[in-house]
Amino acid sequence: MHDLTDFQRDVLYVITGLDEPHGLAIKSELETYYEQQVNHGRLYPNLDTLVDQGLIDKGQKDRRTNVYSVTARGK
Repeated sequence: MHDLTDFQRDVLYVITGLDEPHGLAIKSELETYYEQQVNHGRLYPNLDTLVDQGLIDKGQKDRRTNVYSVTARGK
């Protein structure tokens, strides 16, 4: 995991701490932590990268909402 950016590590940490981690909840937690806005163009590509690396899983809550969970490898 040494190849992750600080932002990607923060995303993993936030997902671990949320009951139902979906994009907007993750975004909100990161904005609280960073004390500034996190735009969609930064968040979602990083979520996709973490999925591609096998560190998080992506599922669907409904047609518009994806939910994320940290994999064993991501922990």
